[in-house]
Amino acid sequence: MFNDSMESGNNKKKLHDVKVFSFASIMAATNNFSDENKLGQGGFGPVYKGELHEGRQKIAVKRLSRASRQGLVEFKTEIKLIANLQHMNLVTLLGCCIQGDDKMLIYEYMPNKSLDFFLFDPIRKELLDWKKHYNIIEGIAQGLIYLHKYSRLKIIHRDLKASNVLLDENLNPKISDFGMARIFGRNDVEANTNRIVGTYGYMAPEYAMDGTFSEKSDIFSFGVLMLEIVSGQKNNSFYHDDHTINLVGYAWQLWKDGDIMELKDLMLGDSSIHQILICIHVGLLCVQKNAMDRPIIADVISMLTSETMSLPDPKEPAYAQLSSKESDSQKEKSSSYCVASCSSTILSTVMEAR
Repeated sequence: MFNDSMESGNNKKKLHDVKVFSFASIMAATNNFSDENKLGQGGFGPVYKGELHEGRQKIAVKRLSRASRQGLVEFKTEIKLIANLQHMNLVTLLGCCIQGDDKMLIYEYMPNKSLDFFLFDPIRKELLDWKKHYNIIEGIAQGLIYLHKYSRLKIIHRDLKASNVLLDENLNPKISDFGMARIFGRNDVEANTNRIVGTYGYMAPEYAMDGTFSEKSDIFSFGVLMLEIVSGQKNNSFYHDDHTINLVGYAWQLWKDGDIMELKDLMLGDSSIHQILICIHVGLLCVQKNAMDRPIIADVISMLTSETMSLPDPKEPAYAQLSSKESDSQKEKSSSYCVASCSSTILSTVMEAR
């Protein structure tokens, strides 16, 4: 399956310039993949905490489900891509492990789990004041500009969301999960795919409808993420009184009505109002319906950090709209969404959502 040559010697092999760990060492590190060491369930299998005996290094082991044929493609992609990426706001891949049908990715361990673990929990979110919120937004943006502009390979992530942003011991963000990522040529503007994969609520409309992805589709995801960070609400599970719009649609309504600060999480208090308003404004610019209207990540960073830059007014966003059945009952929180842009609606059943 993998034709790459490997050096002999336990734990000293190389695959795509990534260290290959022995299965025995990973078994020992995770206590035979015990339930006590299980950190969670990823898109293609469980993730375990481990500790290597050599140096007592803590690790996170992403174990590909044996039943997931689809996941094998993402496994290979992640090894090939992330081996070439080094940035403080990207999670570090330490190596991999292959034993028969067992395939695992070995990452640095993030003690504070993922952003959604804090952001959408009413108790844990109190640990994130606005300064930490802003540092997380800025760190994600720095990781994204590295992927789009400064890394040796130009990378489109395609699955940027709160659960794919990990937090280190100081709550610094690190973008993770590159199984869906794609390499772009330096002069490439966009590409198409017949296999649309991603997460409802974070996918740009041109990607969800036509399979077209680019830097601007990552920007759309980042815009949704910014609005989630400011509001403390998840786009896919946000319900307004009329049950017809999600968080992005609600933000747009507030913007039009001149009440945009109502979007702010009450936990953030009344400090840094100007900075919060800028983040909401930039978030709405990132989720505009037309990809050409969205800023590139370099401009996003300039907008977030400049004290004097004049920002354009956002145009109408593309946002997910709940189906009529879901409008009847707030308790029916199914994942059957439609992607709506003005009056056009495309059913999302053709997507492979994660």
